[in-house]
Amino acid sequence: MIETLVEGLDHPEGVCWDPGAKVLWAGGEAGQVYRVHLEERRAEEVARAPGFVLGLAVDGRGRVILCCSDEGLLCILDDGAVRTVQHELGSPNFSAFAPDGTLYVSDTGSWGADDGRVWCLFPDGGREVFSTALSAFPNGCAVTADGRYLWIVESRRPTVNRFDLNTGELEEVTRLDGTVPDGLAFTAEGGVLVSCYRPDRIVHLDADGVVQIVAEDPQGTLLAAPTNVAFAGPDLDHLVCANLGRWHLSLVESELRGAPLHYPTHWAADA
Repeated sequence: MIETLVEGLDHPEGVCWDPGAKVLWAGGEAGQVYRVHLEERRAEEVARAPGFVLGLAVDGRGRVILCCSDEGLLCILDDGAVRTVQHELGSPNFSAFAPDGTLYVSDTGSWGADDGRVWCLFPDGGREVFSTALSAFPNGCAVTADGRYLWIVESRRPTVNRFDLNTGELEEVTRLDGTVPDGLAFTAEGGVLVSCYRPDRIVHLDADGVVQIVAEDPQGTLLAAPTNVAFAGPDLDHLVCANLGRWHLSLVESELRGAPLHYPTHWAADA
């Protein structure tokens, strides 16, 4: 079953769970930053960022990381104010922390140009291009609990991939032909959820590599260009999806639970 969690948002693309504040965060097309109360099913705009807010993440101090793709900026919401951490990142779409505070940022490039790349922001403030191997619109990403792998989807090819962060080796895990994969989230059972911008679908890649559809909406109303997914709640047992094509977040009934992400207290924003 799919239902509306909150509505009245401006084409939300990103969504993330904040385990410290016990709220969800989402972004809007005009730079809105929304705080979403899960149990109350209520959203409030708390800040404005400089440009369309795509992917969001949270650090160990409760600061919200914002990918502002239109301006090529990485920003944070800290104590009610938005400030810029990094400039000239191309088209930053999503970010993912490693355990040591290293932040990986997907730069999608332009659709059809195959000029995407992945940035690496070090805790000391330095940065470099981590890889240009996934050039066909690299998108949603996350680092595994053990810190070894960076999983990332490539929307235009379309593939689900992982980098071995110890060796730099890249592995194509699976192809999702006929889709445009966008976001991903780890499950507690060792699988990966992938939300697809096209068609309106969420799929589960289990630990054995079997792909199954978790949710689908042929009418494109409850799931409407689902871009990013996040597990929410104290037990990570609520599956929430952002819908770029409409004005709401969706709550998807599922027996799956999420795996915790990394929440470092020190990273490039503190350099």
